[in-house]
Amino acid sequence: MLKNKLAINGGNKTINYKFNKFNTIGIEEEKAVLKVLRSGLLSGFAANWNDDFYGGENIRLFETACEKRFKVKHAVAMNSWTSGLIAAIGAAGIEPGDEVITTPWTMCATATAILHWNAIPIFADIEKETFNIDPVSIEKNISPSTKAIIAVDIFGHPCDMKSIKKIANKYNLIIIGDTAQSSGTNYYNTSTGSEADIGGISLNRHKHIQSGEGGVCFTNNFEFYEKLMLIRNHAEAVVEKKEHKDLTNMIGYNFRMGEIEAAIGIEQIKKLDSIIKSRQNIASLLNKNLSDIKELRLPIIKKECTHSFYIYPLILNLDKTNITRNKLLTALEAEGVQGFSEGYANIHQLPMFQKKIAYGKNHFPWSANFTKRDIDYSKGICPIAEELHDKSFIAYNNCHYSLTEKDANLIGEAFKKIFSNY
Repeated sequence: MLKNKLAINGGNKTINYKFNKFNTIGIEEEKAVLKVLRSGLLSGFAANWNDDFYGGENIRLFETACEKRFKVKHAVAMNSWTSGLIAAIGAAGIEPGDEVITTPWTMCATATAILHWNAIPIFADIEKETFNIDPVSIEKNISPSTKAIIAVDIFGHPCDMKSIKKIANKYNLIIIGDTAQSSGTNYYNTSTGSEADIGGISLNRHKHIQSGEGGVCFTNNFEFYEKLMLIRNHAEAVVEKKEHKDLTNMIGYNFRMGEIEAAIGIEQIKKLDSIIKSRQNIASLLNKNLSDIKELRLPIIKKECTHSFYIYPLILNLDKTNITRNKLLTALEAEGVQGFSEGYANIHQLPMFQKKIAYGKNHFPWSANFTKRDIDYSKGICPIAEELHDKSFIAYNNCHYSLTEKDANLIGEAFKKIFSNY
C-alpha cells in the first residue's frame, strides 16, 4: 500500500536521490582558460580608435564562430545579455519618450533596458500555445510613439516572427530579438535571433551554452553593428577619431567581454547542437510519460519551429481536476521531484511599473514632458499571461538539470501516482 500512497501522506517517495546539475564545462574549457591565463592578457580591449578597440584574439574568434553558427553577418560579444539589450536599444536609435512593445513573460532586464534610454515599456499579452508575445496584442498596443518591438523567444520556442515582421513593416518599427533562452532554436530553418534587426543570446550560467556571464548581439545591418561596438566600448571617447557622425545614443559603457569568457564561449558553441538534442530527447521522454494524464496540457510546438526546452512548460487543466497547482507542486516535491515551479514572471506587475518609479522618486520617465500619454500597467492588461501565472502554468526548470532517461521516467511515475490518488 505504501508504494501507491502519496509521500505527503506517509507513503514512499518516488525519487530518493538528487538530479544531476546542468554542467557542460569540461576539459576543453579548462585548457582554453589556462591558455589565456598563461598569456597574461585577460582583456585585449582599449577605449581608443585603434586595433584594440575590437578586443583581443579570443573575442574576435568567438564573434566569428557566432557569425558562422547563427548565420549572421555581424556578432558583437558583450559582458552580459542585459548589456546586449541596452546596447541593442541604443543602437536602434530609441529616444526618450519612445514606446517599445514587449512581453510580460521575460526576465525583467528586457523591460529595464528600455527604461535605461528613458523610453517607455509597453506590455502586449502572450499566446497561450507558446507563451510568446501575441502579434494580435502587439498591434493593439501600437501608438504614434511606438518605435520598436522586443520579441522574446521564451522557454526555447520561437516567436511568430512572420506575423511580427508584417506588423513591423506596416508601422515602420524595429525588431529586437531576445533569444536569451532559445539559442540554437530554429524558425523555418533559420536560427532564432538572426531574423531580427538586432538579436542575440545570453551566456548566463544556466543558459544552453554559457561563459558564466555574457551575451552576444547579432545583426545583418552594418550601421547597427558599428553602433553596438561603440556603445560596448566607450563610444563618446572614440567617435571623433573614428569620424562617426551620428551621435545619437553614443553614450558608451564598459560592456566588454574578457578573454577568459570568450575562450570558454568558443568551446561552448561547439557543444550547442548536442546540448539542444539532449534537452529535446528529455522533453520527448517527459511527453511520452505524461501524455495519458488528461489533467495536463503538454508543450505545443508550432509548425516549422523547433523547441530547445530551456524550460519544459505545462498547463494544469483546472476544468479536469480538483487538485490545485499548489497542492500538485507540494505533492511532487514530497515525491522527490526537483525543479518544478508555479507561474512565470509577469514583469508589468513589479513594483517599478505599478508605482512608476524608476529614476528618482518623481515617476521619471513616465512623468517627463517627453512622455506622450498615460501608460496603464494595471492588472488586466495582459489577461492570458496573468491567468496562466496566477492559476495554471507550471514550469519544469530543465535549464538547471541534466536529466537522464531514468529521471524522466520517475517524474512520469510521480505525476501518475499523484493524479491517481486525487
